[in-house]
Amino acid sequence: MWEFSGRQRLPFAETPAAGQESVWDYPRPPKLVADQRRVVVRFGEITIADSFETYRVLETAGPPTFYIPPKDVRVEFLQPFPGASVCEWKGTAKYWGLKSLAPSRQAIGWSYPTAQSPYEPITGYFSFYPGRIECSVDNERVRPQPGFFYGGWVTDEIVGPWKGEPGTERW
Repeated sequence: MWEFSGRQRLPFAETPAAGQESVWDYPRPPKLVADQRRVVVRFGEITIADSFETYRVLETAGPPTFYIPPKDVRVEFLQPFPGASVCEWKGTAKYWGLKSLAPSRQAIGWSYPTAQSPYEPITGYFSFYPGRIECSVDNERVRPQPGFFYGGWVTDEIVGPWKGEPGTERW
């Protein structure tokens, strides 16, 4: 059973510098925060998404995930990808792959067709795996959260350690 709630930073957590956030200060259940920085998702030279109207989901021990409104996503480059998963907070996620002549080998993103309360604002919004497609926040290239399943966006503004690193399986 998960025991971390963001109410107290653990001794092994890195201390954030000015302008940084510790993932150990993020709450559980997660917090939904509007973000007006420029978020861009690209596949090579093709811009898949470009927005100044995103949400970040902040959850204890994980890098944030950014959710982009559908009006700012070029869905003509996406196709549904098989499978789904359930988040105890946000609900059932649908996966997306790149549209091409060959079937996608892995999902590059996900969305919540019907996000649960209080996460309804991200209903229909898209998030992307920065390890599978290029993502940036205000021109900073996002690094992927370790681990195949996780979709956290690692930027210079956050410090960890975070779930997904070797040895964090018990978190």
